[in-house]
Amino acid sequence: MVRRHWTYPTRPRGRPPVPDQLQSLIVRLATENPRWGYQRIRGELLRLGCRVSASTIARVLRANGLQPAPRRAATSTTWRSFLRRQAAGILACDFLTVDTVFLQRLYVLFFIQLHNRRVHLAGVTANPTGAWVAQQARNLLVALDEQTTVVRFLLHDRDSKFTRAFDDVWHGLGAEVIRTPIQAPNANAIAERWVGTVRQECLDHLLIAGRRQLVRVLHLYVEHYNRHRPHRGLGLTAPEPSERCELADPSAAARQLHRRDVLGGLIHEYEHAA
Repeated sequence: MVRRHWTYPTRPRGRPPVPDQLQSLIVRLATENPRWGYQRIRGELLRLGCRVSASTIARVLRANGLQPAPRRAATSTTWRSFLRRQAAGILACDFLTVDTVFLQRLYVLFFIQLHNRRVHLAGVTANPTGAWVAQQARNLLVALDEQTTVVRFLLHDRDSKFTRAFDDVWHGLGAEVIRTPIQAPNANAIAERWVGTVRQECLDHLLIAGRRQLVRVLHLYVEHYNRHRPHRGLGLTAPEPSERCELADPSAAARQLHRRDVLGGLIHEYEHAA
């Protein structure tokens, strides 16, 4: 009885714990806005009606492996980060060379959209003059306009075939032309990657006799690449994804598949039988 009579109410010592939901919100703001520091985050929280001290925000960020000061912005200005942020408006182009069985070298001009990896085959020629390259760009612009595709940046190397007339075609569209550094193929890595892919999956397994055959082969492969080939960078979907159907009985998938041969059976495409 005496012990209970002289017992005083106790209060927790130290700062009250930060609610988990508030911590998640702080981490979310810092992750989605890498240039924000803890003071900027505090101001945003005040606008949202959450009163949190700056030191508490800094402590929460450190506990989650984030720096409170906006030094995180240094990693967001790299070339790779720039391409990722602006990919929806970037179009890259390059040349692919193919030698025929008669030792004639053909030049393939192609464009690729960075955000969805969609390839556009511009033209094939044995003599890629500056006037020819500029005309292929004009032809492509007509197709892009029909697809309502917005181009903000064009990326290409310093090949002499990309003349001022070629760049002026894109300047007239309002796009900015970016030339990659000398001997820096990684600056146009997605286009270079497509060159390696089309060689490994198609051209290295065929004998090309001339320009007409090469155009036909590349059109078939580009259609397969855009509509059927899965890409890891796109979540294993194609640049022009079709609707995926879920089978009620996955074990019956083998009995319901139809195979279509492309390029004489070099490539197989599978779809559900009607």
